[in-house]
Amino acid sequence: MGVRLDDIDYFLAVAHHGKVRAAAAALDVSQPAITQGLQRLEKELGFPLFERSSRGMQLTAVATQFRERTQALRTSLGEAIKEAADMHLGELGLLRVGVSPLYAQRLFVPTTVALHRQRPAARLRLMLNLNDALVAALRLGDIDLSINALPGVVAPDLQALPLIDDALCLVVREHHPLLSKRRLRLQDLVDARWILPGPAVAARRNVEGRLAEAGLPPPRVTVEVSNTAGGQLNRLVAQSDLVSIMSESQLGMAIGEGLVPLPMADARFTRTIGALTRKGAALPPLALRFLELLEETARAEGAPARPAARRGGAARPRASST
Repeated sequence: MGVRLDDIDYFLAVAHHGKVRAAAAALDVSQPAITQGLQRLEKELGFPLFERSSRGMQLTAVATQFRERTQALRTSLGEAIKEAADMHLGELGLLRVGVSPLYAQRLFVPTTVALHRQRPAARLRLMLNLNDALVAALRLGDIDLSINALPGVVAPDLQALPLIDDALCLVVREHHPLLSKRRLRLQDLVDARWILPGPAVAARRNVEGRLAEAGLPPPRVTVEVSNTAGGQLNRLVAQSDLVSIMSESQLGMAIGEGLVPLPMADARFTRTIGALTRKGAALPPLALRFLELLEETARAEGAPARPAARRGGAARPRASST
């Protein structure tokens, strides 16, 4: 039987809308195309599908059951086509993601698990690094997107997708001498020794800016972390009098064991975590789906990010034509 798929679609559209004109508008085809398609289908089937009247198109008794079976088959076929296309894209495409170590477990891992359930053939290349290196790689085109703390003002060539809020805290070991002060102030940190990331990292700039606003000198950095080893050095903070900076969400985890935030308002930095892409860059479908799943992961956290004032806006990245 030479039944055409588009004729089935025409039949289902007319059955749904009750009129050829409405079906043609819904499918964005001409009314003659719909009429000819119905005629071809009725000829192939050997029985009429509609009773035509001034009130519109009414399904015949036999066509009613035919519609139910056909609709189910058409839906299954559409899902099969989509699944095959997604598999094809996953096999051909490579998603390159840069992630801050702070948010690998919290955002990247659950999103990637969800992606692989839907796109089992998808391939990912991960760059785990601090945000300055991630932004540099993004600009060079070495990665498609990055997951990290968003700057207060996003550069014009980048585009931000806010996800969650997560503060940074100045932290020390339990029973640190600074904790014995009755009223702790930023001035009490002048003689402190620090472990901090490099000068180009936003967290370091936050600390320096806060001290400068108080008229204080920059932090005296004893240990400078220039790569992803920062999280592994928290034991050094827990076993010394060094002051460091840490994600508030990590303080309740095993990595934050033995560390406490300094008890003063100036020791906390609010910030938004999100995804960065190159503004105007066309992302492959696999990357766009990853961003959608990333938003779902963030919503499941129950802590949606506040809209932030930023250049470049938070518009949805556009898809690639390839």
